[in-house]
Amino acid sequence: MEFNELTPEEIYVIENKGTEMPFSGKYNGFYEAGIYNCKKCNTPLFSSTDKFDSGSGWPSFDDNLPNAVKEVPDADGRRVEIVCANCGGHLGHVFRGEQITPKSTRHCVNSISLDFKPVQKEKKYKKAYFASGCFWGTEYWFQKAHGVFDAHSGYMGGRTIDPTYYEVCRGDTGHLETVEVIYDPKEVSYEELCKLFFETHNPEQMNGQGPDIGSQYLSAIFTNDVEEEDTVQMLINQLEDKGMNIATMIKDANEHTFYKAEEEHQNYYKLRNSTPYCHIYTKRF
Repeated sequence: MEFNELTPEEIYVIENKGTEMPFSGKYNGFYEAGIYNCKKCNTPLFSSTDKFDSGSGWPSFDDNLPNAVKEVPDADGRRVEIVCANCGGHLGHVFRGEQITPKSTRHCVNSISLDFKPVQKEKKYKKAYFASGCFWGTEYWFQKAHGVFDAHSGYMGGRTIDPTYYEVCRGDTGHLETVEVIYDPKEVSYEELCKLFFETHNPEQMNGQGPDIGSQYLSAIFTNDVEEEDTVQMLINQLEDKGMNIATMIKDANEHTFYKAEEEHQNYYKLRNSTPYCHIYTKRF
């Protein structure tokens, strides 16, 4: 088995079971989409979809990738150590029953034990952008979809650079609450994602979505190319042939920047183990 060369600080934690200072690691407060690998042997250990802010000062995950992490009771019998199942490198400890997330599990990991690989380096993934009212509900449905790696709440379509939630809520930035969907086209097609979009909100409402009224809550799809635009228009035509008056706008994603929303708006329903109040699934196709 071939291992990476480690620095003295990495050896202290990974091989000698040390602990880095809280709030000092580079992955604490870090929330890009991707996979966290073992720093010693490059084995994939955790997905960014399972990362959450525990307030502990160390990266926290409420799950690990299948068979990637091994649990070893500490000699004192009070804590449970977690190590890389492939090389045995020390990662941190696992805690259960804290009720911080629906899974009630916290893998507390040293940043220095990890090496992050962003999803952008994985050529198999594509991105799609959907606005259907409050982004919490839109995110909820796409996170549940087969073939979707992750979904992020954010802002798109407006004039303001790096807008805040409060600026967008005022309705004068031009931005729509939008969700960036990262998906594997071999697992789910763009057309299937668009159908889910149209079936999880009211695409006929012109002033917002449900009780959420305002320009930031309008229905829109930001397409990356002509093929995606044709797919959206085809589905709109199908719905209008059924008598619906579709208000969904088609916008060019290449003319707009997606700005990821603040961390407190990510994984909103997932972390609360609840469901959206105005994004109800309705079969339309």
